[in-house]
Amino acid sequence: MSLSLDDVSRIARLARIEISSAEAERTRDQLNGILAFVAQLQAVNTDGIAPMAHAVDVVQRLRPDTVTEPDRRDAFQAIAPETEAGLYLVPKVIE
Repeated sequence: MSLSLDDVSRIARLARIEISSAEAERTRDQLNGILAFVAQLQAVNTDGIAPMAHAVDVVQRLRPDTVTEPDRRDAFQAIAPETEAGLYLVPKVIE
């Protein structure tokens, strides 16, 4: 696929970018180079290769999922203006 100057101008207009004719030609050449590289990548035979998310096996060190703070729910509910069945009651905002 090769882009024309009209294609580049249209893309620039859609992106709300002001571009001169000299810039349009340079941009067209750069975009055509990118598209040629993508076509070259698509031509590579990838049969039998499993998809991967990262080129290197990366493992994140995660801490254990344990509670580290004391349960202060009852203390907070005791100072709340209104509670019911363990829930905070708030004034109605939308009628």
